[in-house]
Amino acid sequence: MLKRFSVSLALPLALPLLLGACSTIPTETVATASPPVAQTRYEHGIVSAADPRAAQAGIEMLRKGGSATDAAIAVMLALTVVEPQSSGIGGGGFYLHTDPNGTIDTVDGREKAPMAATPTRFIGPAGKPMDFRTAVESGLSIGVPGSLRLAEDAMKRDGKLAWADVFQPAIRLARDGFEITPRLYNALKNAKSTGARSKTGLALFYDAAGNPKPLGTVVKNPELAHTLEQIAAHGANWLYTGQTAATLAKTIADDTPSDGKMTVADIESYRATDRAPVCGAYRTYKICGMGPPSSGATTVIAMLNQLERFDLSALGPNSPTFWHLFAESQRLAYADRERFLADPDFFSVPVKALTDPAYLAKRGTLISPTSTMAKVEPGLPLPPPDGQEPEEHGTSHFVAVDKWGNAVSYTSTIESVFGSGSMFGGFYLNNELTDFSMTPQENCDDRATGSSKARMDDIADGKLEMAVGTDCHPVANRVQGGKRPRSSMAPTLVFSPDGKLLMAVGAAGGATIPVQTTRAIIGVIDFHLPVDKALALPVLFSPGDIVAIEPDTSLVAMIPELQRLGHKQVTVRALPLKANAALLTASGWTGAGDPRSEGVAIVE
Repeated sequence: MLKRFSVSLALPLALPLLLGACSTIPTETVATASPPVAQTRYEHGIVSAADPRAAQAGIEMLRKGGSATDAAIAVMLALTVVEPQSSGIGGGGFYLHTDPNGTIDTVDGREKAPMAATPTRFIGPAGKPMDFRTAVESGLSIGVPGSLRLAEDAMKRDGKLAWADVFQPAIRLARDGFEITPRLYNALKNAKSTGARSKTGLALFYDAAGNPKPLGTVVKNPELAHTLEQIAAHGANWLYTGQTAATLAKTIADDTPSDGKMTVADIESYRATDRAPVCGAYRTYKICGMGPPSSGATTVIAMLNQLERFDLSALGPNSPTFWHLFAESQRLAYADRERFLADPDFFSVPVKALTDPAYLAKRGTLISPTSTMAKVEPGLPLPPPDGQEPEEHGTSHFVAVDKWGNAVSYTSTIESVFGSGSMFGGFYLNNELTDFSMTPQENCDDRATGSSKARMDDIADGKLEMAVGTDCHPVANRVQGGKRPRSSMAPTLVFSPDGKLLMAVGAAGGATIPVQTTRAIIGVIDFHLPVDKALALPVLFSPGDIVAIEPDTSLVAMIPELQRLGHKQVTVRALPLKANAALLTASGWTGAGDPRSEGVAIVE
């Protein structure tokens, strides 16, 4: 049974004292003027998605009198067809919904490891972690898909249309065909090892010479159309029970080179689950997101709160000092994320402690506007070098708002580009299990010098010490049977001081997702930017000691100043960036897709 969580949106209206000098870095919290808000002025609603054909599928549901939930599920299904490299029914996701009264509910459709999986799943014969691509391109990486169970639960609670209705746009696209766009073409070219790993994918998207079919080629996927028709007619159980489930389990097991294979019982027993939303305050706004196993909300709230004492509005997006402060806040937030976030069904995640304003304010005092921190505890491994991961991760974010004021922020994923590369029923299967830590324990070579501090398992929720010991201990996000891997997905809702929904936002792009989401929120709240300009802001990603900055942006010219501030390892690097958002303005709802992608927002 799914629960509703009523989140209080009342916030204090008294604002802290503003410091006027633009060159001053205040030591107290500052507030900025609220972006103007007004009631919406549209007939049906708004949908923002990474592909215009998927956005149209959502708008079609709103025209039929459907809810934001109906629209969001139609978008997810359409993306299964037209954005096969990124998301769909072969993966999972997180669904965040609010009604007009501010009551928030969520569905966790994250994939699960098979029950036979063990912590050494990704350890090779020599006792070391196996090559990442070897892990991805096999059944070892495939978790039980959760998207359809998520859709089923969300529609039962928040939908207005019939189950079969939301499938019709996706069925038409699969049956009648869809064009290969530049983004899909580039994914097919750059990620051929997964895109063409199955005979089905090779036949659908590549020519006889093994090259991607040309731009504009109309691809028909009758196998996927049949799959969607069966699910539309018979419900999610068509995939999760009976002969279909048995065949799916065998497909995955046959692709798994070692023990820990998927079974039909793993698929039949899968259920999506509700989670309490995670909320925090930033200035006078309420920020709400998905709870663990998502690390999105805790990381976004941490980054924002650690920056709250600085006058970001005075600094602005063209200031190297702002980007330095943002990098330092990322280092702190990602250090905590790496140590403390995992599946809450297996690990006592200290959510209250990680989002406690006093704790985050204390963490924020470690940030200096004039220099970098020498070391951040607990640490995060450096981001992988170029070539270790695909240019674009297989994830997609979309938002929908209906005429009644319900809103959905939903992130769907198959993990890497084309997931594991394995296909079933015309769709790609995820590689979500590589979101688990490859090694089951850490600091175990340091036993002699390790401290005696309690492990995170022993720290009560509600109290979190800033200093973390270096004793040998199991990794929270290690592989375990039936466990959901930690996720970076960060579907987010932002509420105005009066409690009204202001913004629905999220992103795709692996570990950069919380950073992209936070950057967009700062762009709107602190820099007073329209939503399209907020999404267009450049991205600086610094989860550890390396600072990766987006090429061909204003950040490149700031490298010398960032280095002067102490960021010695600054690299210009293509990042997997793709955000979507909707924002309430004085004129009503506006929306945008990331200018780096083919995304759009449609208001009707």
